[in-house]
Amino acid sequence: MSVNIIVLAKQVPDPEGPPSAFEVDSAAKKVIPKGIPPVINPFDENALEAAIRIKEEQGGKITLLTLGKGISKAVILKATAAGADESCLVEGDDFDAPLLDSYATANLLAAAIRKVGEYDLILCGRQAADWDAGQVGSGIAEILGIPSITPIKNVEWSDGKLKVERVITDGYEVIEAAPPLLVAVSNELGEPRYPKLKGIMAAAKKEVPTWTAADIGADAARLGAAGARATLTRLFVPVKEGKCEIIEGESPEESAVALAEKLREVRLI
Repeated sequence: MSVNIIVLAKQVPDPEGPPSAFEVDSAAKKVIPKGIPPVINPFDENALEAAIRIKEEQGGKITLLTLGKGISKAVILKATAAGADESCLVEGDDFDAPLLDSYATANLLAAAIRKVGEYDLILCGRQAADWDAGQVGSGIAEILGIPSITPIKNVEWSDGKLKVERVITDGYEVIEAAPPLLVAVSNELGEPRYPKLKGIMAAAKKEVPTWTAADIGADAARLGAAGARATLTRLFVPVKEGKCEIIEGESPEESAVALAEKLREVRLI
């Protein structure tokens, strides 16, 4: 049985970049990367790897779906070259935080998924590396009315069903579910493969359709600030403060006693 898979991939600032490569604009409530290229959210790369593994065993088709503002073609090229058959972009000037929260994002992606058409499986990362909310995948499943499983560390397609290993606090549990369904993939799945030169050359020749909110029939009332369910009240870099108190004494013994008394005073011992 061939499997039609949609993989959701988000463009994020490279999380491996140094702190100096990011600037927080408190007034605009945005994080501005400085001098570092965008990348695919690492958890979404794990989701793409899971899709490729299923396709290698069962056959089928992988469609990569990306939503955002100012999407880098290089980011899409890499994902397509790794193993996606098609890629689709959904872009808009207000498709960015804080105007687009998890609820609004889920609504847009659900509309885009409906435009893509038939699918057996939707795969996404367990969370995005920029805001770490981990809400969009479950929200999409709720809107589409399909089951969701999150987070998972292994996938296996057999006899028309998906068997997954779901990560829990003290290990994992095995769940089997019939399509259609959505699965959020965790990094325990393993490292994603790097695109080969042949794949890169083939991906460069493929057309990537770009859709607007109108193209996918998205409800205007659920876009931007009008569709947001969460309000970002403040975005700032936390200030860490510390102080040091020198415990003195005429001898090491006296210093030790003074230190013990001080620790007892602040209830550390």
